Amino acid sequence: MILRIALAGVLAIAIGIAAGFAWWQSSLAPPPHEASDAPHRFEVAAGAGLAAVADRLERDGVIRSALAMRMLARLRGLERAMRAGEYELEPGLDTEAVLDRLARGAVRTHPVSIPEGFTAVQVAARLDEAGLADADAFLAYARSPEAARALGVEGDGLEGYLYPETYRMAQGLAVEEVAAVLVEGFREVWQEIEAEATAAGLGQGEVVTLASIIEKETGAAVERPLIASVFLNRLARGMRLETDPTVIYGIPDFDGNLRRVHLEDASNPYNTYRIPALPPGPIANPGGEALRAVVRPAESDYLFFVARGDGTHHFSETYAEHDAMVDRYQRRRSR
Repeated sequence: MILRIALAGVLAIAIGIAAGFAWWQSSLAPPPHEASDAPHRFEVAAGAGLAAVADRLERDGVIRSALAMRMLARLRGLERAMRAGEYELEPGLDTEAVLDRLARGAVRTHPVSIPEGFTAVQVAARLDEAGLADADAFLAYARSPEAARALGVEGDGLEGYLYPETYRMAQGLAVEEVAAVLVEGFREVWQEIEAEATAAGLGQGEVVTLASIIEKETGAAVERPLIASVFLNRLARGMRLETDPTVIYGIPDFDGNLRRVHLEDASNPYNTYRIPALPPGPIANPGGEALRAVVRPAESDYLFFVARGDGTHHFSETYAEHDAMVDRYQRRRSR
């Protein structure tokens, strides 16, 4: 009799273990779904606890059992590992996969493309459009000397160092973090060309400032080294750069019409028709090819160039030739 009772007890325990194991397996399995079901977007708020997150996931039908998820998290030591952010959880994930993503912080990212030659104002607007940073907050940070010091670049702000590229970033990053991502793109190119810049006697700020002017002056990418040679030749001779984009950058609320009064304005520190040197800082954010053009310019004696009207320029060594080309490509066209 005692033996029968003992065997019955053992059997009950075995059945209980089997039932528990079956529940465990079933609870961790992916919930039922259709092949056409779209990924589920799920946001974990900063400071959200495991229990609240698991309950929401169960209510949303992403997992079968909040209890099973909490138990699994405890077993794996991930009770406090929930990372804040926006997640995209496709159908068919089991609870372990969902937990793993939330613990790793594998958040959903959003693309944003920064074109070459964008100013900090334009970069801030583009980031705002992509939902990645408030334009005003980003611009205020990008214009601060503290940002330049924190990210290790020369200058009074980040203009020139917000590297143009297509990025993927998570929403909810601080503006400091977003800026650091963009500046890292510049830093990679700078490491490539720093030795050449030093050999040419150019500092980081000078390279970036000149590259930003080249970027704004270039219509045909192949001309960047030639345009670089013109500006470097003029600087070497103590000549003024006399480039419109710098003047425009220094005009608050520029209306699109560059006038003679603007070219004669000595109070504009970016007026290179008046100052025989580089302006005080970059006027845009140059790409890698413009930066490389500064340290790898074409070999030329050119001192002038004028737009042909098709995106390319005519380059000249003398003012007489340049004046004739201005007459050919611009003055006659305006008559």
